[in-house]
Amino acid sequence: MGRGVLLTANLPQLQNLIKRDPQSYKEEFLQQWNHYNSIRELFKVNPADRAGNLKELVTFISQVAVCYPHDTAGFPSQLASLLEDNYPLLCPETRKCLVQNLVILRKKDMMTSIELLKCLFPLLPRTASPSLRLFIRETILSDIRLANARTANHRLNRVVQAMLFGMVEHGSARSTTKNGKGKAQPLDKPGLSDSGDEAMWAIILAKELWKKGTWKDAKTVSIIALGCTHPIPKVQSASIHFFLGEETELEDNDEDEQKVDVKALKHRREINKKTRSGDKKLEKKLKNARKKRHKNSAQPNFPAIEMLHDPQTFGENLFDLLLHQEKQYPLEHKVIIMQLLSRVMNIHKTCVLNFYTYVIKYLFFRQVRVPMILAALAQSVHEMTPPDVLEPVIRKLAQEFVHPGVASQVIAAGINCIREISKRQPWAMDEDLLGDLIEYRKSKDKAVVSAARSLLQLYREVNPALLKRRERGKEASIKPAAPRPFGQSTEAVTIIEGLALLEDHLKTVHAEDGIDEDNDQAAWDNWVSDSSEDSESEGWINVDDGNSDLVISDSDDEEPDKEREIEATTGGDAIQAPSTLATTKILTPADFAILNELRLKAGSSSAVTTGVKRKLSSMEASGSNKKAMVTEDDILGPQRRPKADYEARMASVQRGREDREKFGSHKGKQMKAVPSSTTNKEKAKHKPVMMVLSSHAVRSKKKASLREKQRKLRAHISRHK
Repeated sequence: MGRGVLLTANLPQLQNLIKRDPQSYKEEFLQQWNHYNSIRELFKVNPADRAGNLKELVTFISQVAVCYPHDTAGFPSQLASLLEDNYPLLCPETRKCLVQNLVILRKKDMMTSIELLKCLFPLLPRTASPSLRLFIRETILSDIRLANARTANHRLNRVVQAMLFGMVEHGSARSTTKNGKGKAQPLDKPGLSDSGDEAMWAIILAKELWKKGTWKDAKTVSIIALGCTHPIPKVQSASIHFFLGEETELEDNDEDEQKVDVKALKHRREINKKTRSGDKKLEKKLKNARKKRHKNSAQPNFPAIEMLHDPQTFGENLFDLLLHQEKQYPLEHKVIIMQLLSRVMNIHKTCVLNFYTYVIKYLFFRQVRVPMILAALAQSVHEMTPPDVLEPVIRKLAQEFVHPGVASQVIAAGINCIREISKRQPWAMDEDLLGDLIEYRKSKDKAVVSAARSLLQLYREVNPALLKRRERGKEASIKPAAPRPFGQSTEAVTIIEGLALLEDHLKTVHAEDGIDEDNDQAAWDNWVSDSSEDSESEGWINVDDGNSDLVISDSDDEEPDKEREIEATTGGDAIQAPSTLATTKILTPADFAILNELRLKAGSSSAVTTGVKRKLSSMEASGSNKKAMVTEDDILGPQRRPKADYEARMASVQRGREDREKFGSHKGKQMKAVPSSTTNKEKAKHKPVMMVLSSHAVRSKKKASLREKQRKLRAHISRHK
């Protein structure tokens, strides 16, 4: 009895004894287990009354549950149901205790990651405590990262991504569901609101997993793309900023990351106690502040935009947001939607033609944020955009921005925007309008001259026929360039680069090993396509070509055309016959692997011999295809530096004095052990001669008699003695 009472009153001691010898103390554990079940039943009736006892028992059982797995098999599910059913009624300490014990059970393998994440995901939007919310967030992210550390855990990823999809879709449906009187329907779970918190947390977690490199697949992009069309503006903003590559302040509500006040940090360091650790902490904070300052210029997330599923529908949905929510959204939000829509249109070569009609009403020089709108407009144009849709836009730009009644900066911005549009679709320009625009190259403003000359140089290269003969330049007049027809892409593949290297390599290998060149079965071993399992057809399919009209001529008339084609593909350096390997052999995956190695070797050898490493770097970085983007600086052009006012000049002076010793003379107070000023005798030694010539001391010395001089000399000798 004495031991039982002692162990009942001291659960940490019983926990220690059970971990040492589980079988000897099983009866005591079962006693506590029955006590836990009784309190749990009472807790369902009155949660606030038994919260204290429940926390102690739950912590105790979580620590020793691994010693009795058969008896505590349903313990994790019981904790999960307690959190889910009674979460709004629990006090903050009980919530945190239950969540921490669930994490402990996961670390002891008493529950799987899927079971833990299914319990934690619904808690994020329902938690008001910042510390508990941060703990749940870090637990979810760390658990997913550890599960995908060595290799991708596809089963876990599919389940988690399905939950994130559900959170975004569920929040979207709940926010848009209205009854007949215009009031929102009651929520299905207490503690949730229609403010988009559930969808917001799904977007935040997906963005964090993408940023850490845990998820880099198209499903993650689809989750965030679904958030771009969410009815709540803050969810839209967080999702759109992911594709734009910019950080949003909505994600940092838990970590409370604010701008670092450098002046306040230095002032606090001056008044506090001087220690080395304090200096190191100050230096670390200043270093982090400098890093954040340089991190502001974020690059667009092009890989995520390229992974978008059905970009045409995605772009149309974005335009519907602009069109139907015109009065609800502020201008800043509409501008970021325009930016994302323009980049999707540019990268995927899609066309949302109504966008150009919509954006015309924002094209006047007094419009707020007009440089960003002009950049988005120019970014949306590509070679597949119909020219007749762009003609009204260019005409509107010329009427509003390029005329003598506006400032020179406005004229430069208008011409630069027209140039960026014409660079992507040259057929949208009218001949008369082009002649008027290039006349601005005679202006006195540097930005206007630069913009007009760049437009003139562009059409000298792409379509000099629109220019007058005297404006075409020397090269365009001698050899005019043929304009590229509408719809023709410059990225069409005409030849596989490095195919001749592969042909020579295969001939060498086959000659040395004596292998039949037609036998490619060994090259297909260990190369299984993902679509081979779903394919129903087996073997080759005989295709009847019918009565083809293909005519093969062996005449010599085609030789000059072939030579010109070869010269165009090889750059004109050396005329070599193209490789016929692609027309006589089916290239296997192993052949393409060898081709990549041969291209890298050829690129590296040419780099060593010629000193040009640009070709090698382009080969290695072929996977990261960076698309050209239009920025505000491209629209505004070179700007004249404005004259600084008094506040700006003083701020520049203060920045120059940072990290520098106090300026001033080093004499007097600063050079002495005891601070004091200099005496008059010391100052008199450094007086200029012209200042002391008329003084009484000098004049009396010049007029002194011989007797007075002798007396002074004797006094001086006696003082020295």
